[in-house]
Amino acid sequence: MALIDHFFTRAVKRGELTVIHADGTARSFGTPDPEIAPVTIRFTNPAATRRIVTDPALGAAETFMDGSLVIERGDILALLHLITVNNRWEQGDQALNASTLKRGFDAVRFRLDRINMARRSKRNVAHHYDLSGKLYDLFLDADRQYSMAYFTDPANSLEQAQLDKKAHIAAKLALGPGMKVLDIGSGWGGMALYLHEKTGAEVLGVTLSEEQLKVARERAEKAGVADKVKFELIDYRHVTGRFDRIVSVGMFEHVGTAHYRTFFRKCRELLTEDGVMLLHTIGRAGGPGVTDAFTAKYIFPGGYIPALSEILRGHEGLRFFLTDVEVLRLHYGWTLQHWYDRAVAAKDQIVALYDERFFRMWTYYLAGSLVSFRNGGLVNYQLQYARSRDALPVTRDYMAEAEERLGDR
Repeated sequence: MALIDHFFTRAVKRGELTVIHADGTARSFGTPDPEIAPVTIRFTNPAATRRIVTDPALGAAETFMDGSLVIERGDILALLHLITVNNRWEQGDQALNASTLKRGFDAVRFRLDRINMARRSKRNVAHHYDLSGKLYDLFLDADRQYSMAYFTDPANSLEQAQLDKKAHIAAKLALGPGMKVLDIGSGWGGMALYLHEKTGAEVLGVTLSEEQLKVARERAEKAGVADKVKFELIDYRHVTGRFDRIVSVGMFEHVGTAHYRTFFRKCRELLTEDGVMLLHTIGRAGGPGVTDAFTAKYIFPGGYIPALSEILRGHEGLRFFLTDVEVLRLHYGWTLQHWYDRAVAAKDQIVALYDERFFRMWTYYLAGSLVSFRNGGLVNYQLQYARSRDALPVTRDYMAEAEERLGDR
């Protein structure tokens, strides 16, 4: 029996996986389950299985990307769901993970990678966010919201859910007339433009992506609000001035654990005495970990998803009130399903932009992210901070009331 067959024997209990080896022999694993689509994969050369056994996360991704792992029945999402649904985070079997030695090596490597100095931060951001804007238009909503949407109903469209996400965040900021807002990691400008449109706030958005900066500025000019919604290419560490509110959505994952304290200290310094910050980030439901090798190599070099304990240690001792925490468990899985479906439907356009290998890489990234929220240990955290204990109402009612008002506009 091939070594990889031993792995599948242990890993697949529910659902049916059929494996066709390079020599033509086939084996089936698991038992049919009406809730789990059956999958058939074929290896085109023996080396593919060795790569997966040696390094499961990176090996599986690269063999799929280079075509030595071919999915005959189902797709990459069905395969990754089949594997991960058998080892859900709540019932995790650590024995199915990489070896202790491999995990130790990865831990050292990722600690080094997460030392995210300013020059490296810009390079890391460019690696992902300076890809062709046409790519993002193919799978994101029209506002290019590249972070978790907020589904008040799972049946809502992606566009509605992203609009509701912006309202949900704006409500937690407790914005008032004439306020100045700093948007750290402002992306293509959608959040900053929304906050100004809905509340009249003046917003400064900062980013390290030249492509995002260009698009954001063009959008502000087109909307006629470039004097009220401004965007700069600057590291958050170099921002000066004082702001009534700070919002940061999907940027904290690129800060690096070595700089969490720097991040929170800087944010507190930039806020007025009664200032409020809303931090939205992907997080680990469990303890600290490491970034998987595929993501670090191909998708987000220098990126790291924090555990809540790591975030809390970042602000402890800074006299910065943590005023509200929300854990969003299912929303990103629903968001990623929309992104994955749209990317698959746009295969021809993506291949034309790049090539087949890039398309397989991108769909592996989206599918892997999706199952990490659906079956793995990833969630989203929204954390609200204030410099003063008196800066916000004493109950959460104001959030729901503001969210309803914003939704009615």
